[in-house]
Amino acid sequence: MKKKIGFIGLGIMGRPMATNLMKAGYSLVVYNRSREKTKRLVEAGAREGHSPKYVAANSDVVLTIVTDTPDVERVILGDDGIVWGGRPAQIVIDMSTISPDATRRMVDELKKKGITMLDAPVTGGEIGAINGTLTIMVGGDKKAYEETLPILQAMGKKVVYAGPSGAGQTIKLCNQILCAVNQVGVSEALMLAAKAGADLNTMLEVTTSGAGGSWALENLGRKVVAGDLKPAFMVRLMQKDLALVMELARRLDLPLPGTALANQLLRAVEAEEGGKELGTQAMIKTYERLASFRLHNT
Repeated sequence: MKKKIGFIGLGIMGRPMATNLMKAGYSLVVYNRSREKTKRLVEAGAREGHSPKYVAANSDVVLTIVTDTPDVERVILGDDGIVWGGRPAQIVIDMSTISPDATRRMVDELKKKGITMLDAPVTGGEIGAINGTLTIMVGGDKKAYEETLPILQAMGKKVVYAGPSGAGQTIKLCNQILCAVNQVGVSEALMLAAKAGADLNTMLEVTTSGAGGSWALENLGRKVVAGDLKPAFMVRLMQKDLALVMELARRLDLPLPGTALANQLLRAVEAEEGGKELGTQAMIKTYERLASFRLHNT
């Protein structure tokens, strides 16, 4: 018999992930701070919960995917949080991108109630969430991971056990370093090609097949050339993740100059009106200002 799943957080990523669980035959109790976002899932057969506590009390496994560390702490440990509705042997899987240290603190608090928590952040963006092709990195109790693997596989194409609590979050932060620093390279290559008079589409045709090719170049580079700065992943969310990276690096006495540069280049985008809501490929706007040269003449 399939486990009853509670799902908290029905944003850009959460709603399609929850939809894929329903397609896989799981019954869901769902909660979102903004009730409007629960409508589509309730219409498809999910049950609406009125609080994280209620969701936990009516589920075997509770999944959370919300914006930031304080949001997860509120959902799990707040006055109406999961901890008050949960029970021994229950499993909580947080799929947000948050602080590894905060994750371990929440693990310890839930453990006092006999509840096991896994950290299972995802990468693959909205398209991956819709298509069920996310990569999911899981930290925490190995037995709980094995028990909930079929649930995770209903949302992701690649599910990897990363190690003890916090390991999933740490590896996700490594992924975010690569995303941000890759965007620096993409922006600089496009600026050089444009100012030197090279055809940008030809440049992309060659470089996406070469040793310098990357997901960022293939996907976000093409968006930049097309003049499309709509978000696959918003600047403000990347900046939230990079703040987590830099905080962890500070604690480890680890210099990360490339990440710091990406953070500052994106901060210049944030300074523009509406910049926080653009896609991370909008980093190109900072380069255009630095060079007093626009990639496109229009």
